[in-house]
Amino acid sequence: MTDLALEVEDLVMHFGPVRAVDGVTLRIRPGSVVALVGESGSGKSTVGRCIVRLLEPTGGTVRVAGAEITHLNRRQLRAHRRNVSIVFQDPAGSLDPRFSVGDIVGEPLRLTRQKDTGTKVAEALRRVGLRPEVAQRAPHELSGGQRQRVSIARALISEPRLLVADEPTSALDVSVQAAVLNLLADLQRDLGFACLFITHDLSAVEYLADVVAVMYLGQLVEQGPREQIFARPAHPYTQALLSAAPVPDPAEQRARRPVLLGDDLPSAIDPPPGCRFHTRCPVAIDTCRTVVPEPRTIGEGGHQVACHLVEADGSGPDVRPTEGVAR
Repeated sequence: MTDLALEVEDLVMHFGPVRAVDGVTLRIRPGSVVALVGESGSGKSTVGRCIVRLLEPTGGTVRVAGAEITHLNRRQLRAHRRNVSIVFQDPAGSLDPRFSVGDIVGEPLRLTRQKDTGTKVAEALRRVGLRPEVAQRAPHELSGGQRQRVSIARALISEPRLLVADEPTSALDVSVQAAVLNLLADLQRDLGFACLFITHDLSAVEYLADVVAVMYLGQLVEQGPREQIFARPAHPYTQALLSAAPVPDPAEQRARRPVLLGDDLPSAIDPPPGCRFHTRCPVAIDTCRTVVPEPRTIGEGGHQVACHLVEADGSGPDVRPTEGVAR
């Protein structure tokens, strides 16, 4: 019996010539939150959809709570559906407008032929901060924040071991984003499910995550404990992401200088040889252009980085500017 909520090995997902995901290995322990971050188009959401089997991977393996679900057919997969759920980015698009909120939240229970769904739906709604009467309403009658709470209630009503949260706040008003993040944090603490939190919001990552995995053009370039990633990012791409993240102090924000990356943006249809980041990396060397870097462990807690220029002790290039004012 595995002690992992999720185990992904060498995951590959190609859409014809597009190599959206190309060899991702990821593990999540029960009760922990792993944040998957990176630019738009890096493959984050595709990884999440492969994990919940909305997409069947081209290659690799996906195990949820010890059960391999990579290539199960629809009937075989049904027995494992209750172990993994997903919250989508756009609550309006993920809730069927033909159904009431009660029918939407209770659907996972009906699919697994569970009884007393009305009581469980009411409890699920209370858990996410909604009154039970909301069950009688239609999704279009709710605000964006309320709809996302309904999505969370539906995802958690079957008590999954793993929740995939795919940019759960990016479609919401700024005023309600913090409330939804606080709700997720409280539910994760109280219910103890593992969570893959897919986002580009690094402030949310710093608040929620135990582990951070950084993705670039279909591959993981760095992953490790949140404290280590934020305090000592090793990969130049991770350093660039963190340098671009805004901070709440206006004076500090004005004094910051983001890392300037090259503008030679590669394509997922024809990724560059060697390190995929070398076309934009300010410190790339000849080896980076020809040899694919293997992940190496550089610290405690499983901190790994795929970069030729980072030594085993974690020393390596720091491309972040140390002085000057952003223009």
